[in-house]
Amino acid sequence: MAKLYFRHGAMGSSKSANALMVDYNYYERGKKALLVKPKLDNRDGEGIVRSRMGLEKKCGFVEELVRMSDDEIEEYACIIVDEAQFCTKEQISFFVHIVDDLEIPVICYGLRTDFTHSLFEGSLWLLAWADVIEEIRTVCWCGHAATCNARIDSEGNMLREGEQVVLGANDKYISLCRKHYNEGNTGKRNETEK
Repeated sequence: MAKLYFRHGAMGSSKSANALMVDYNYYERGKKALLVKPKLDNRDGEGIVRSRMGLEKKCGFVEELVRMSDDEIEEYACIIVDEAQFCTKEQISFFVHIVDDLEIPVICYGLRTDFTHSLFEGSLWLLAWADVIEEIRTVCWCGHAATCNARIDSEGNMLREGEQVVLGANDKYISLCRKHYNEGNTGKRNETEK
């Protein structure tokens, strides 16, 4: 039986690398997977999924997927969605249709919360509707599990206000444990003490 998966993790937890590896695993076994992401995520170029490790592959868009016919979708053994936090409720509902009616697994990768600890729309509905919810772990500068996404300025200081979506990577975000997120401690002062 097909399932809807939500694999979430803080920034830098290798979500995109995992998505690319799953896509490759299907390819290696002679199966066709469809790799997509929302059009909003254009930081790596249009139609590219790229991991911080340098792995990358061309991809389609969620917006194109939802316009495909069931017959077209049934050509795929799996649908893999990167940056799923940027999906809408309607798009997540379409993933449920793919899983329940077409019996094709949909594996979504994304952030659970933004830099203010608020849920993204896509994450909210994935948490509500996913059959399997898994955390992809990463670590804070202190070595504890990092579950929080902190937005930082050019000096590495934590920001607490701003637009929910500001695309960026290590230049704009850092993953922190809850304690250091609540303290606003990005580890910058520890680096200057060395």
